[in-house]
Amino acid sequence: MGASFSQRPSLRAAASFDLSTRVAPGKNLRGFGVRMVLLLSVTFFAAALCGQSLDGIWRTEGYGDVLEIHGDDLKLFQVTSATCVPGETLQRDRAVIAGREATFKSKDGDDAFVRNSGPADHKLLHQEGSASDMRIDRLDRLPAACEHPTPNTPPDNFEVFARTWAENYIRFNQRHADWDAIVAANRKKVTPQSTPEQLFDVLQSMIAPFHDAHTSISAPDLKRSFHGYRGGTERIMRGTPGDFVRTRMPELLAVTDRAYLDTPLHPYCNGHVFFGHVKNSEIGYLRILSFSSYAQQGGYAAGSEALESALDEIFSDPTLKALVIDVRINFGGADPWGLAIAPRLATNQYLAYTKVARTNPPARDRWTPADPSIVRPSSRPGFRGPVVELTSAMTISAGETFTQALMGRTPHVTRIGESTQGVFSDVLGRRLPNGWQFGLPNEIYRDENGRTFDITGVPPEIEIPVFADSDLAAGRDPVMAKALDILSAQMKPAAHPGLSR
Repeated sequence: MGASFSQRPSLRAAASFDLSTRVAPGKNLRGFGVRMVLLLSVTFFAAALCGQSLDGIWRTEGYGDVLEIHGDDLKLFQVTSATCVPGETLQRDRAVIAGREATFKSKDGDDAFVRNSGPADHKLLHQEGSASDMRIDRLDRLPAACEHPTPNTPPDNFEVFARTWAENYIRFNQRHADWDAIVAANRKKVTPQSTPEQLFDVLQSMIAPFHDAHTSISAPDLKRSFHGYRGGTERIMRGTPGDFVRTRMPELLAVTDRAYLDTPLHPYCNGHVFFGHVKNSEIGYLRILSFSSYAQQGGYAAGSEALESALDEIFSDPTLKALVIDVRINFGGADPWGLAIAPRLATNQYLAYTKVARTNPPARDRWTPADPSIVRPSSRPGFRGPVVELTSAMTISAGETFTQALMGRTPHVTRIGESTQGVFSDVLGRRLPNGWQFGLPNEIYRDENGRTFDITGVPPEIEIPVFADSDLAAGRDPVMAKALDILSAQMKPAAHPGLSR
């Protein structure tokens, strides 16, 4: 995640559904239902193995995490300039892995690790599922706020929420939001006598106007949750995330299947990736519904193996002469899995994006050093011929960073459909003293020209309404039809190299 110990499926997922069960998990629809689970677990090598001890206090640059390491134990704290919420205590994993000074094991099997490099007091921490590293710096002592952690009262829960947003959220200016005024207007509504229901209503009202699909609050004790959406998403989605996955999504996909594809498509990656051919043609069709939960067991590492195996098989197809990549419905997940597909299509090295995070001071224009993600052509089976990509407002989070990762490709990938959702950051997962969980974006992704696409999304080059009611009723998919027109024209003038093995 290049991020904190945040909460999202497959480490990143601020916007992901668990398609394997066909039920929305409650991080993201990293918007749509963030599974608010702290994906951390942490263990360290003995000092004799490391060459130096990691014992002591460490703070992330940005992200608001403080780690207290002592022997086999790691205690996590989520901090702001005036609050501190203790997290879990985790145990050491003594397995020796090349390139790692220390390894962190999450409850669902995913790793975070300290890279085996750098000076004694400054390290790089990497979480699987993220496209970047976090810098951690040694402190002399715990922050003063952690000497007396923030208590569980309505005003104190409000304070943790308000300060976390003030110090980490990336888009106040673009959303024309005066957060200080919002906090002042709502603070007086929260008293020591406020009920949990009243507190939840206040917190939700503060962030709902942002319509940000990477924002959420979850109160399990109340059986209540809130997740933001960009305006207009409801036109496609309709109903709850669970309803969409169970009924609406199959109906939308069936229109394309019946009109254009040799079906059934072949499923890969635990039913999140599908491949087949357009009827009676050498045009391949790659549907990617998410970048999460690619393996039933084994976490991120097993999912990566499943993806690489799927790509080997897909791109060994000797009949493949052109390719449609359909991410019109893609709920996000792990950025590196999108970065694993791009090299199979690349003919040259190029920048996918650079990633920075807000640092914690009140200034909103302070960022961590840029961490670039580079696409390098793979030597494994790939495809170098003409490609079009189909996008919509339901192309979310890692689906959008994948779209960015194709923008520098040669030959150019033509984008058709509608603008993507407009949420790119990993979700910064936080907890309140009362046990509620909430999430917000604290990072931005820039292209080679420094542009960002938050809020507006990545625009299509050819704009065509996606899943319009009139088209669905008539069994039409004009986005797919346009893609096939473009690819057919590109295939005619000259032979394309197609496969590289």
